[in-house]
Amino acid sequence: MRNFAIRLFVNALALWVAAFIVPGISITGGVVSLLFVAFLFGLVNAFLKPILMILSIPFLLVTLGLFAFVVNGLLLMLTAALSSHLAVSGLIPAMLGSVVISLVTMFMGGMLDDGDDD
Repeated sequence: MRNFAIRLFVNALALWVAAFIVPGISITGGVVSLLFVAFLFGLVNAFLKPILMILSIPFLLVTLGLFAFVVNGLLLMLTAALSSHLAVSGLIPAMLGSVVISLVTMFMGGMLDDGDDD
């Protein structure tokens, strides 16, 4: 449960930073709305990202992995379509937002102990 709470907090922080930095991404509502969007984004990534990455292997090989930015942007846009609290105005802001989210998640994940030491 602690691991889930830490990941949810990190996801929420990353989404907030992306909405703050990237023009074209906005989150409406308060902290509860942000946590809901973070939870939804985590679900979308957990279930759809592995499938989309496998299906896009030819594109990933041709673009030397850069197509992963497009996949991440599309997942962020899907999350925005599923939630009324997140708005993404296009694929370019979605891709930039996914880069910001990845960087914040990587940085915060390195700083916080989520209890995943195997």
